Amino acid sequence: MSSAEYGLLAPGRADSAVEAATGDAAYVRALLDAEAALTRAQAAVGLAPPAAAEAVTAAAGETGRYDPRDLAVRARSGGNPVIPLVAALTTAVAGRDAGAATYVHRGATSQDILDTATTLVCSRALAAVLGDLDGTAAALGRLAAEHRDTPMAGRTLTQHAVPVTFGLKAAGWRTLVLDARDRVAAVRAALPAQLGGAAGTLAAFHAFAEADGPGPDSGAGTDLGLRLLTAYAAETGLAEPALPWHTLRTPVADLAGALAHTAGALGKIAADVLALSRTETAELAEGSGGGSSAMPHKSNPVRATLIAAAARQVPALAGVLYGSLAAEDERPAGAWHAEWQPLRDALRLVGGAARDAAELTAGLRVRPERMRANLAATGGGIVAERLAAVLGAPLGRDTAKRLLTDVARRTAEHGTGLAEELDRALRARHPAVADAFPAARLRELADPAAYTGSAGALVDRALRRPGTHRAAPTAQENA
Repeated sequence: MSSAEYGLLAPGRADSAVEAATGDAAYVRALLDAEAALTRAQAAVGLAPPAAAEAVTAAAGETGRYDPRDLAVRARSGGNPVIPLVAALTTAVAGRDAGAATYVHRGATSQDILDTATTLVCSRALAAVLGDLDGTAAALGRLAAEHRDTPMAGRTLTQHAVPVTFGLKAAGWRTLVLDARDRVAAVRAALPAQLGGAAGTLAAFHAFAEADGPGPDSGAGTDLGLRLLTAYAAETGLAEPALPWHTLRTPVADLAGALAHTAGALGKIAADVLALSRTETAELAEGSGGGSSAMPHKSNPVRATLIAAAARQVPALAGVLYGSLAAEDERPAGAWHAEWQPLRDALRLVGGAARDAAELTAGLRVRPERMRANLAATGGGIVAERLAAVLGAPLGRDTAKRLLTDVARRTAEHGTGLAEELDRALRARHPAVADAFPAARLRELADPAAYTGSAGALVDRALRRPGTHRAAPTAQENA
């Protein structure tokens, strides 16, 4: 049986763009891109002949020559896949140009290539995440505008609190998504190339320059290593780091934080959809829910379920990545290696969740009639806060609160309306106040739709935040 892994137990990320962008084949592609960029960068500063850069780039483009499974098995001897890849790439280059083979991986260490490949993979994967976050924000913006004034029950600690509007809820979801989008975009733009050599000094490149003798680009001026760093970042399309970051893992930690925040932001939407789509609530429904293997009547909120599952996993993976900040020496034993799989898993989970969120919000069905029916479940008790405030002026705050507490209890016991019970209580206990609040006025005050405060204005303000983001294309995207 094939050992290929298709996400059988991870349907949330299966067949997503991010799954493809983070697969073994994608990593091999990125490793080859990093190696080719290194030779081109050396050619740009006079450390390699242009013909060598052309030969390495051409050989690296033949991705079919490099089998991910073979590289994975051979990686066990050296602890990472760069070592067998360099051997295979060197053989391929030698077949084109024997002299060019000596310039493969020259001066670099395995971590330079694997870290650069990882940031390339992350940048490519995050492009898809950003697209889905923009789609989700756009769908939520439409829902917020359409339902700006659609009243529904606000719930705190699982119970009815005061009325809100679905537009305000959707605007809140959109704000979280835009916050996540901005974090992901900023982290993506800052993803750096990695180049430092054996211990982060770039010394090998100076040694090669000495061995090769003076070249056309070897005059006084900017340090050779710094020029090489600039050229390498340009060739990869990644940001130029201030320092080699072999044990300075801020880029990975920042990415971990952005991924955890995004998973949580999407998880909030999923949690609300799951709660509001319960059979007894039925205020929302997924546009096309999933079926049950045993219960034909069910239409399960599967997208929200998968998003909720991702939101529970990514913070733990981010914890591993944060833990790898404590990396000893100039190259750690284990801390760096511990990042690889958790980072890929976190990317895949967030990529799948973003894909599912875009589909969920685009097809979400809103049921205002159920919202209005649920608002009436307490017989008007949901606006007791308003009535207590209004009656506090003639009765005093404490008296009004005691009166409303008693009326709310009687409403629940008798199944009557709050306005009706309040009318009776006022006439019996405070007839002078009752004259100022006839039954018709009490019914107006007990209407949940008339007690949504600044919800509409808050929606309007939230929707003024720009809803789409498009960062300037990277060099790799322009290629």
